[in-house]
Parts: sequence; structure tokens; C-alpha cells
Amino acid sequence: MTRIRSFAVVCAVSMAVVGVGAAPASAQPALEPPVTTTPPFTTPYTDNCPFAASPPPAIDLSEVPAPGSTVPQPLPIPAEAVGGDRLAECGAVVPDGAPPLPADISATGFVVADMDSGAVLAAKDPHGRYRPASTIKVLLALVALDELNLNTQVTATAEDAAAEGSAVGIGKNGVYTNLQLMQGLVMASGNDAAHALSRQMGGDGATVAKMNAKAVELGALDTRTATPSGLDGPGMACSAYDLALIYREAMRNPTFTQLISTQTVQFPGYPKDPAIPEDQDRPVFTLSNDNLLLYNYEGALGGKTGYTDDARQTFVAGAERDGRRLVVTIMQGDVLPIRPWEQAARLLDYGFAMDSSSSVGDLVEPRSTSAVTSTRSSGPTPTLAQPPSSVPSSSASGSRQSDLQAQGDTVVRIAIGVIGTIVVLGLLWGARRLSRTR
Repeated sequence: MTRIRSFAVVCAVSMAVVGVGAAPASAQPALEPPVTTTPPFTTPYTDNCPFAASPPPAIDLSEVPAPGSTVPQPLPIPAEAVGGDRLAECGAVVPDGAPPLPADISATGFVVADMDSGAVLAAKDPHGRYRPASTIKVLLALVALDELNLNTQVTATAEDAAAEGSAVGIGKNGVYTNLQLMQGLVMASGNDAAHALSRQMGGDGATVAKMNAKAVELGALDTRTATPSGLDGPGMACSAYDLALIYREAMRNPTFTQLISTQTVQFPGYPKDPAIPEDQDRPVFTLSNDNLLLYNYEGALGGKTGYTDDARQTFVAGAERDGRRLVVTIMQGDVLPIRPWEQAARLLDYGFAMDSSSSVGDLVEPRSTSAVTSTRSSGPTPTLAQPPSSVPSSSASGSRQSDLQAQGDTVVRIAIGVIGTIVVLGLLWGARRLSRTR
């Protein structure tokens, strides 16, 4: 029946087309403009805080827990909003007297903030919880840069190459440095690269635990990672505010800033699989950064894209203008009415146009084991060839410096003790010989 109906429709359309072509011009009816029934675009409404505890319900099975496990409870909501009272608001948050926010922003939540002062210039549902998709790879990059040597060579496994979702294109038995895996992670959002990096840090479970610990350290209390790559999983959550914290901390790492701002780089190929007779070697290829803001926005510093069916469009990026550096984050957006990077550009323009003293809150500084905030140590900027161990994160630098100072003090004390003991023994020995001589 379906085929018959389809055939009838085709015949009717064909006859109509033939009829129109044969009729005289005077007989053609005037064409009326189509009636538009689609309502005009409006930014999603969040004033009633629909996502204060959890992201919107999943539309697929990506967050169904594995057999024997359960969905984790939502993260607790802090009694006081991190960053200031106004950031507890769920709708649009702008300073008093600020101009209207730009139009055509489909992001359900967003933040525009000064990366250096930490001032939040404008926001919408800043602590609403959404799925981060691949923007969470910025957090993975932070953990990997703390732990892995960029010069170490890694041989990719079949599991690395078969990682679900977006891929940079690594292959089984391909040999890559961690630097190249980081390039594939940041520039091309490679889930295969994420798998190869997390494998070196104990596997997905261990890496997720490290990412979540780092989030707490940064004060990102809306964030719980379920997968290293950003694929949706049970309990996955982040917020526009947290994403700004994570990106700001990453941009304090000179290695990350170079990775995120690289437009193109040569990426290794890999050998053919001998188990597949028709397979061929994959040659070296040019890897391009997938962040269009980097190419199209003056002063762009680099950023990270993200998308899953449940997360929708997510985005984080930074830009510099007249000595000011801003970060913009977008959560649960869409490609309509304009693309996410274009929405980010409009929000950046809005932020740059505001007075630098304007603020509705602050990006908090990372925590440390001994204080609420920590100050990043100054030092020479390393090149990408240097291992990340020479680039401590700001949250760790204070404690590492105190550890090194304590170790140095201990060494000095031991040395003084040893020298003192030698002197005393020498005096006793000399006195004894003198006594014997006498």
C-alpha cells in the first residue's frame, strides 16, 4: 500500500509539472508567499531554574548504567552560589544599567568573564547543570599535562583506534608522542586520542576519578565527569560557570595555550594491519583545528567545541582585545539561528564593550590543601617539546613549592648535623691521641 501511495504521489506531481509547462502564461495563477507558522526564535527560558540539580532528561540510552551499577545521585547544590550571590540567579544576569544581551543566542546557559581579573561580566543560568560533551576534554588535558611526559612515545591499540565518536584518526600500531595525542585531543576532539591518554593514567575509571578530583580542586562543584572524552554517561554534569573555571586554569598552562591556538600541524599515519590483506599504510596528514572562532575572530586565543545528542552544542573559547582577555562558555545551544562559534563571538563583543569594572560575580581561584586560594608561581614559558612536569598547574604550584622548600630545609639540617658530628668525633679522636702521647 505504501508503494502504491508513493507512486500515486509521484504521478500527481509529474502531471502537475507537465500541466504547468503546457498552460499559457496568462492561465498561471499568481504565486502567493508561503504562510510562516514557525514562531520567531527565542532564547530558552530558565528563570524557574529547571536544571539547578541535574541536566535535562536524556533522549537516548547513553546514560543507562552498566549492569550492577546505579545512576549516581545529583551533586549537592552549594548553600551559597560559588562566585557570588547574583550567580545563583537562573535567568539572564547582567550588571545594573548594562545594555540588552545580544540576540540570536540559543545557548540555554552561558558565561562571559574576564580571564585575568576573574570578573563575571554577564551570564545566563551560570550554575545550571548541563552535559559538557567534548568541552570536558579541557579538564582531561589539565590532568594529562600534570601527569604525562609529552615526549613519551605511545603505540596505539585497537581499542584506542575504535573509540566511539569523533576521532583524530590514530590507528592500531601507530606510534605517537603524548604531544601528538594532545594535539589530536584538543584540535580535533579525538576520542581515540582521549582513550590513548587515559589508558596511560590507569584507564577510564582512574582518569575520570582524577578529573573529578581536579574539578573539586578548581571549585567546579557542578561538575562530575562520567567519561574522559565527554561522551554522555550516568551522572555527567557541568555548568557554564564551571567550564569557565576549567578553561581559565588551563590557559594558565603555557603548553595548553600553544596547543589550543595551533591551527594546523602534521599528524602521523600508521602501518597497515597485516590481518587485513587489502589494508594499506596510512600516510602522514595535515590536522586542522576544528574551532572556527580561531580563524574568524580577531584576537581569538583558541577554544573547544562539543556536541552529543543529549548535550547539544557546547563551546568554550577565549579572546584578547586591548590587553583584556575574556572567556566565553556556551551550554546546550544549537546551530540555529547562528552557529555556536558565532554566538560566542557576539557574547565576546558584548563583554569587550562593557566597562572593565563591571561584574555580577567572580571566577574563584583554585583550592589547595592548606588554603582556599593559591597563587601560580612565575617562571619561563616552556615550549611544547618540554615535558609537562616542568609546567605545574596553578593549583599545585604552591604546595609543590612548599614541599621543595621543606625538602631543602631538611637537607640543610641533615648536612649541618653530619658536619657537626664529624667535628665532634675529630676533636675526641685528637684529644685521645694527645692523652696517649702524654
